[in-house]
Amino acid sequence: MTTEHYHYGLGRRKSATARVRLYPGNGNVIINGKPVEAVITRGSSRQEMVRPLAVTETLNAFNVQVKVEGGGIEGWAGAIRHGIARALVVADEGNRRVLRQFGLLTRDPRVKERKKPGLKRARKAPQFTKR
Repeated sequence: MTTEHYHYGLGRRKSATARVRLYPGNGNVIINGKPVEAVITRGSSRQEMVRPLAVTETLNAFNVQVKVEGGGIEGWAGAIRHGIARALVVADEGNRRVLRQFGLLTRDPRVKERKKPGLKRARKAPQFTKR
């Protein structure tokens, strides 16, 4: 984009990591150099992703530029949401209270559980036969 001042936030969800920059602007969202509609196709995921901007009433105040890697599309959306929330706190410390009330600053700690030896997956055991 431009070399003007931006606010930075790092967001994580599952194995996805999003590096978010908020620029003063009109609400455009760019993910990995592409428009948001081309990357995140599900409308509910897009709405959830920009929820921090909606609850702080800054939806058309910032352009969002994101570099995201790892995981899948839903993990990306969650990581971007977390990164936007953190960047909004950097932009204005007064946003912290409302973002905390909506639970947008808390990192979702759920990650995929590792496979255990002797099992087919993390918890699924092979079928038991008595005889």
